[in-house]
Amino acid sequence: MTELETAMGLIIDVFARYSGGDGRRQTLTKGELKQLMEKELPGFLQSGRDKDAVGRLLKDLDANGDAEVDFSEFIVFVAALTSACHKYFAQTASK
Repeated sequence: MTELETAMGLIIDVFARYSGGDGRRQTLTKGELKQLMEKELPGFLQSGRDKDAVGRLLKDLDANGDAEVDFSEFIVFVAALTSACHKYFAQTASK
């Protein structure tokens, strides 16, 4: 597999690893999303003081309003975060 194919597979695997704790394999609950963020993106929730950060993130990601994050909603988040990182590193490199 190519590097991009491997990266896509890893994103799918990470979502699958955290989804389904409540029996619904196609979505992440607030608790599952929090666990994913704490384990896979610890720097994103680094302050620890903002207790409602995951709740706000869930609300922002939950395009269909079902109080869960499906894979399509999750991948929008991953793409946006990746784009923000790319912009940050591009700006840092140009200084």
